[in-house]
Amino acid sequence: QVQLVESGGGLVQTGGSLKLSCVVSGRAITDNPMAWYRAVSGNERELVAAISRLTGRNQQYSDSVTGRFRISKDNSKNTIYLQMNNLKPQDTGVYYCNEGGWGASPWEVWGQGTQVTVSS
Repeated sequence: QVQLVESGGGLVQTGGSLKLSCVVSGRAITDNPMAWYRAVSGNERELVAAISRLTGRNQQYSDSVTGRFRISKDNSKNTIYLQMNNLKPQDTGVYYCNEGGWGASPWEVWGQGTQVTVSS
């Protein structure tokens, strides 16, 4: 049974930074690309960043976060991270991790997510 536990969210001011973590159990993060998704006000989750499955050398970012967010991973800890810098109010939402990027589809199971709120 796959489990995903996201953490690190919080309330920050515009221009601030946060680092999110996602611990995965029940499945190796090297099996497929991993990604961070964002859900805003109950809308569908959108992919904001993805990282390639083995070394993590390749990343993908949505246009809205390119240059501000950085995805990384620690295979030994089965954990992925999202460093978010220069945060904007439009970054507010619930952030989730799951498989994704390069055509990979997310697992049916999702974690509880972590809330990020950016005040203006």
